[in-house]
Amino acid sequence: MPIDPGSDPIAELPEEHSSGSGSNTPAGEGSGSATPWAGNDRRRLILWALISFIPPFFVLMLLRRLGLGGDPGVLAVPTELPIKAASVVFVVLATWIVARLEKRPFAAYGMPPRQAFGVRFWEGLIWGFAILSAVVLVLAPSGHFRIDSAALAGKAAVWSGLAWGVTFLAVSWHEEFAFRGYWLFFMARRMRFWPAALFLSAVFGAAHLGNHGENVIGILHVVGTGLLFCLMIRCTGNLWFAAGYHAAWDWAETFFYGTPDSGLLGVGRFLNSSVRGPDWLTGGSAGPEGSVISIAGLLVCAALIHWRFPTVVYPDRPE
Repeated sequence: MPIDPGSDPIAELPEEHSSGSGSNTPAGEGSGSATPWAGNDRRRLILWALISFIPPFFVLMLLRRLGLGGDPGVLAVPTELPIKAASVVFVVLATWIVARLEKRPFAAYGMPPRQAFGVRFWEGLIWGFAILSAVVLVLAPSGHFRIDSAALAGKAAVWSGLAWGVTFLAVSWHEEFAFRGYWLFFMARRMRFWPAALFLSAVFGAAHLGNHGENVIGILHVVGTGLLFCLMIRCTGNLWFAAGYHAAWDWAETFFYGTPDSGLLGVGRFLNSSVRGPDWLTGGSAGPEGSVISIAGLLVCAALIHWRFPTVVYPDRPE
């Protein structure tokens, strides 16, 4: 669910008290009560936000000045990949800087580097593709969703699929690191995990408001997906399952099934598909995310995640 690069997700942020060093160790209900926000913590969060969000904005402006900004209502690899790759670099840099200042490992923020392409990531890929496929296949028998033709074949399909795979890997890493990495850790320490998850999921939804073709159900789905990703992090202890799910969902929407993704239609898709019927059921211009079937899919997926990972790993209030 890519964010239109023209939108700005930075909101006015509260502050938090730092405990110095420590790690994000498993703890079902966390420990301790909230402490006053300290100046050092406020400065670290502001520093993280400035590095994470401001340089990518200038990269986008430069690309647009060079005529590489693309159509704001369309997704294309040549325009999406550079800005998303730059966004990943800057959010990782920002997290590395605050990790050094706080004397914490990346794992404390749910980002253990050694597990980046581990079993949880690949399992998340399977889940993301399967859940999106289930949504469109529920709509297919009634004729509300239809695959019309193959848009690409042979080597062209393979290369386009790989290019979109890399692009959506960058999209998922950027959005997970930005909305559910250090920021989630920071907020959970102040207000506990689920209030922090709800706040950041609302910000995540607001960041998609500028997407062309998005609708109300689509935005609700984005907020719900943010909460689902937080549940995945809560149950697995890090971001990699959610990152895999996120990348595969977007890849299946944009490339494989050729549907709009958060209101944006991709160029170089494998299949040409179409929908027929009311927008609340088919998703309309928002794509499958704008369908009530996707909302139901979120609930089913949350139940399955709870069944698959019944033990809480990510603490309620990180130390």
